Formats: sequence, structure tokens, C-alpha cells
Amino acid sequence: MDETPTALRDAISLYVRAVEHENGASPHTVRAYAGDLETFARFVEARGAEPDPTLIDLELLREWVWSQNDAGLAASSLARRTSTVRGFTSWLARTGWVSADAGARLRAPRPDRRLPRVLSRPQVDALLEVLVTRAETNDPVALRDLAIIELLYASAVRVGELVGLDVDDVDDARRVARVLGKGAKERVVPFGVPAARALRNYLEWGRPAFLAHAESSVAATPSAAPTRLAAPTPLATPTPPAAPASRVTPTPPAVPKAQRALFLGMRGARVSPRSVYALVAGLLTDLPGSGPSGPHTFRHTAATHLLDGGADLRAVQEILGHASLGTTQLYTHVSAERLASVYRTAHPRA
Repeated sequence: MDETPTALRDAISLYVRAVEHENGASPHTVRAYAGDLETFARFVEARGAEPDPTLIDLELLREWVWSQNDAGLAASSLARRTSTVRGFTSWLARTGWVSADAGARLRAPRPDRRLPRVLSRPQVDALLEVLVTRAETNDPVALRDLAIIELLYASAVRVGELVGLDVDDVDDARRVARVLGKGAKERVVPFGVPAARALRNYLEWGRPAFLAHAESSVAATPSAAPTRLAAPTPLATPTPPAAPASRVTPTPPAVPKAQRALFLGMRGARVSPRSVYALVAGLLTDLPGSGPSGPHTFRHTAATHLLDGGADLRAVQEILGHASLGTTQLYTHVSAERLASVYRTAHPRA
């Protein structure tokens, strides 16, 4: 049965038309807007409220949002419907239907935030011990992998920040690295003695082997393409010098830009985020705990361990490169959850 025309439905029709023709929205977006606002119109009519746009207020909008939430709507769908009705009320105010935008302060209920995966300190120690044992063979890949994990945990950098590092971004004497974070914002992050040692060993014994392997592969390529590619030459393990250098030596400017990268892959190019993800996933496979198994686990773990150790929240915010202190406060919740878990396990009357 056709719906009885009302001022509210007339306004909705005009708004959907404006979204389609004036804003150039896709047909899918137009259908979504129309469906969301149809739901809102039905709610107003079922509630017995006058279907007049001038009578829409924040209380009515909030009742509608919570009715959608109580109906079990997914968080993403609820956020979209809230955004749609905010766009509608904004349009009503701009076009003179109403004197004020009733939806300007409307917000969707925040879904429960899942706590990130955090490794315990014994887990981190055991994992690093395995990597140190591998690196003692002076295998270039093992040296690189140890340096990557040590730096991820020591500095709490994002994987994109890690793979974006160049050699001259690292100051071994001061034990800091200059990273380029979200929004092209640059910051300096500290790292500790174990990470500095792992980086120094990689730069002296591992990274040159990646460059040499890449150069030898290029030199061995014949001018005419062979019918079959030969198997790649194994990555040679260089002989360690008598005493490693005490400072990271910047790569000379003559070296191609791609080879200024701190962490290299087998072809001598910058290591990819995917490779780091694969490395971390492999290390975390057998460790107990739920949640993602990517490089961010070490970022979460470092932030939590800093706060557990008494670090100031704003200092941790600076290290992580968070624009908002509220984002960093998530890790105080993680620490509280860990504390509650320890209490429940250890206290006789928990």
C-alpha cells in the first residue's frame, strides 16, 4: 500500500533527489540514503509523532538511533544510518526547512572496543632468545629479522614507519630513529641497547650481504634472456670484522635511492610490509593468546609494557605518535585488564 504523503516524506524525497543530482552520488549510495531515511520516517510515524520536519529534535533522533541499536543493527550499519540522518537534518537547515540543525550533536553509540593482543614479558624474552640464537650463525636474514623485531618492540613503531626507514634515519650514538608517521608527521623514537646491538650487527654483517647478493645477481644476468632462469645464488654469509663500528654509517649519496633503505630484501630493495607481517605471524603462531598476529602486536605490547613500568601517558603518546591522548588511553585499559586477570588468578578470594 502506498504511503500517505507527509511533509517529512516530501522533504526526504527532495533530499534524496539532491544527493543524487547535486552531489553526484552513486546509485548504490542513493538507495542506501533512501532506505535509511525510510526507516527513520517509519519510526516517526509509528511513534505517533507529527511527521513534520520542523518538529524533529535531538531527543527524537537519539530515540531512533537507540531503537536501531536495540534491534541488533551492526555497528557499521548503525554508524551509516546515523551519518545519513545527520546529513538530512543539515540539509533541512541549509535549505530553510528548519531554523536549526537538530542532528548536529547526534552520535552513534560507540561499539565495544576489542582489546589489542599483548604479549607477556616472558613471551617477548623467549621469542627474542630464539631470534638471537639464529642470528649467532651470522646468517644475514637472521640478523635482519632480529633487528626488525628488536626495533618493533623497542620503539613501538608502525610497520609502515619501520619499512620506510633509511640508514641515515638511525642514530646509533643517541639510540634514536627518525620516523615518518601518519599525516606525514615526523617524530623521533628511542630504542634500547639490545635493539642498538642488533641493528649494528645487521648493518655491519647482514645488510652488505643483501647488497652484494643483489649486485651479483644483476651482473650474472646475460644480455639475452635465457630460455630458463637459473636458481638464485644463495645469500653468502660475510665474515664478521674484528670489531663492529660504534656508529651507524650513513649510506653514501651515490647509492641508488632504493638501496638507502635500512631493511633490505633478497633483491637489495626495501623490505615490504608483507614480509614483516609474514615474519611476525610465523613467530607468533605457537604462542598462546587471541587476536591479530601482525607487527602491531609489538606496538601494543611495547605501549602496555611502558605503562606497566610506570611511564607517563603523555610520553607514551609521543612515542606512539598518537594525535589524541584518548587513543593512547586504550593501553591503560589493557593494563587494567591484565591487572584484573592477575588478581583473579592469584588472590584467594578473587
